[in-house]
Amino acid sequence: MTEILASATAEGDVLSAADAPRIVEHPAWARLKAAVEEIRPWQSKDGSVDFEAEGAPARSTAEDAVERAAAAVRELSPLVPHDAAYHDAVVADLRKWAANGFGVPDFLDSVLAFHPAGHRADGLQHLVVFPMYTQNGNPDRNFEAVVIRVVWPGWLAELERTRYDNPMFLGITFEDFTSGYDTNSAVLFPETIAMREVPPRFTWGAIFCDREAARFRRVSTAAVEATGLELPEDARGLLTDQERAQQAFVLWDMVHDRTHSHGDLPFDPFMIKQRQPFWMYGIEELRCDLTAFHEAGKLAADGYPQGRDVQYTVLMDRLFRFPVTGERNRNYDGLGGQLLFAYLHRHDALRWTDNRLSVDWDRAREVTGRLRNEIETLYREGIDRPKLVHWFRAYDLVSAYLAPHPGSTWAKGPDALDLDKPPRKLVDDVLPDEFPLSMFYEALAKKLRKVIESTRGITAESAELAEAA
Repeated sequence: MTEILASATAEGDVLSAADAPRIVEHPAWARLKAAVEEIRPWQSKDGSVDFEAEGAPARSTAEDAVERAAAAVRELSPLVPHDAAYHDAVVADLRKWAANGFGVPDFLDSVLAFHPAGHRADGLQHLVVFPMYTQNGNPDRNFEAVVIRVVWPGWLAELERTRYDNPMFLGITFEDFTSGYDTNSAVLFPETIAMREVPPRFTWGAIFCDREAARFRRVSTAAVEATGLELPEDARGLLTDQERAQQAFVLWDMVHDRTHSHGDLPFDPFMIKQRQPFWMYGIEELRCDLTAFHEAGKLAADGYPQGRDVQYTVLMDRLFRFPVTGERNRNYDGLGGQLLFAYLHRHDALRWTDNRLSVDWDRAREVTGRLRNEIETLYREGIDRPKLVHWFRAYDLVSAYLAPHPGSTWAKGPDALDLDKPPRKLVDDVLPDEFPLSMFYEALAKKLRKVIESTRGITAESAELAEAA
C-alpha cells in the first residue's frame, strides 16, 4: 500500500473534490463519449474489429476515432493528476490497439497503472476508459468511458482502518457514462477488462453505491405498497433519503466484499475455472450479506446509525428485489433472497396473511442470525468433506426451505446421478431453475416487473428527477 501511495503522489498532487473542475462539464468529455460510442458498435464480442463484417468502418475511420478518444483523454487528464500515469497507459494502449490492426484489445498495462484505492478521498474524481464487459449489463468487451466519484466519508475510513480492513475496496458514484453502463451494472471490476493475462493480484474493486441505493429505494417503495407492509419510522425515512441509502450501501458493500475471504472456507467460491452448482454461489453471496447484517447490528449498538440502516437495506433488498430480478437461469442472487424469505417465514419472523405482509423486525434480526449460523456450520463441516458431498449437504440446506423443481434430478439424491462423472460434469444435471419461485413471488414479480425494468441505467440524479416529476 505504501508503494501505491508513493506512486500516486509521484503522479502529481491530488486535487480536492472542492478544487477540481467537473470532468463532465469539460468539452473534451463530450468528445470522448462520442468517440467511444462510435467505436463500440464496430467491436466483436472479444473487443476486436472485423473489417470484413457488414457495416464495418474503413480502417482509416477507426483509426481516426481511436485518435480522437486518445486526444480527449490527454485533454482531460490534467483535471485528475492522480490518474496521470494511468491515462498515459490508456493512450498508449489505445494507439497500440490501432497499430496492431484492431485485434483483441490488451489493456493490461493500463490495469496495472490504475490504483484508485491507493488514495481514497471522499468526492475524488476519476476518468476511466477500458475495453470491458459490464457485469449485469453488456456481456461483450466493448470500450466504455465513465467518470466516477469516490465515496469515502471519515466514519467509513475509520471503520475500514480499525474493524473491517479492505484496502482494495472503493465505493463510487456515477458522474456520467457510455452505453455499457446504461444497464443494470453497478460494479467496476478489473477482471472484466480485456488484457493479455491476468495479473497475480488486483489492487481495487469498485461498487456504485448510488445506483444500488436508487434502485433499492424505488423497488422497495413499490414492494411496500404492493404488499401493504408497515415499516418502522426509521425504515420509512431510509426510502426517501438517497444520501442516507448510499451511506448504508457503501458500508454493506465494504463488509460483504471482505467476507468472501474471511471465515472457515472449504473452497474459494470465485476461483477462475471452478465450476459449481449455482446454489453454492447463492449460499456464498447470502453468507456475505448475513455477515454484513450481523456486523451492522454490532455497529448500531456502538452508536453508528448506518448500522441499523444496513440491516433494513439487507432485508428489504434481499426479500423484495433479488428474487424477482433477472432471468430464471441459475439466478443465484434470486435464490439467496428466496431462501431468506422462506427461512424467516418458517420461523414466524414474517407472515403473509389476508394479502398483507407483516414483519416482526426484532424477531427477523434474531432469526436471520440463526440462518447465518446454519450456513457457517455448513462451511465449517465442509472443510472435512469431499466436494460432491459438500454440494449435497448445501442442497439439503436449501431444499429444507425451498421446494426443488418437480423434474429435478438432484432432488432425487445421489442414486439418480452418474457418480462416475467428475463433479464439474454433474453440474450439467442442475436445472436452470432448480428452485422455482413460490406462488408469493410469482405474484410479487408481476407487481414489480415494470418498476424493476425502470431501474435500468438508474442514477441518483435520474431517480431524483423522476421523483420530482
